[in-house]
Amino acid sequence: MAMRRKLLLILFFVSQTVLAEKHEIGLTLGGLLSQDRGSTPNALHLGGGTALEANYGRRLLGDHAVALYGEVHFLANPLRTVTSANTGSIRDVATIFVTPGVRVKFANGKWASPYVAVGGGYAVYERSALRINGTPNADRYIHRGAFDFGAGLDTKLWRWVGARGEIRDFYTGSPAYNLPGITGGQHNVVASGGFVLKWGE
Repeated sequence: MAMRRKLLLILFFVSQTVLAEKHEIGLTLGGLLSQDRGSTPNALHLGGGTALEANYGRRLLGDHAVALYGEVHFLANPLRTVTSANTGSIRDVATIFVTPGVRVKFANGKWASPYVAVGGGYAVYERSALRINGTPNADRYIHRGAFDFGAGLDTKLWRWVGARGEIRDFYTGSPAYNLPGITGGQHNVVASGGFVLKWGE
């Protein structure tokens, strides 16, 4: 009898934990900001580009005041144009970032919920097949580590559908522009907005 009570008690707490789980999928569209790198004669301008993003988050700890989420963030950019006076430079670059991380959300479940996020993972850059001068590129795919951090705001729209706006910076190794002196890390700042779907509350 005591064992049955213990089992029922365990099942009760497990069921409450399952019911308390919260899942989110964010789908956002944004823009990567343009930037200038290097100095003459090897300076370049990296143009802005479209950012297609998806984010899965799961609440790990917390309540309606403050909640901790685990997340996986995905970003794909099909093209950013590169211009430089040095014609040995690549013409353009495409990007994929995948960064698992954590997110802390405040006023969770309220009409407006701000959050901060940080993570780290993988970046791949696909460089153009040709350089500006028309000669072919070797090693088109460049693989780098990635660190991301940012902040955003979720707002409620209707039942399990909300709106999301955020800014993130993906700091990665340089994608290799074939230009002397441009090495080290590169900031990839993106501002985006879209929808977030929630379930499992």
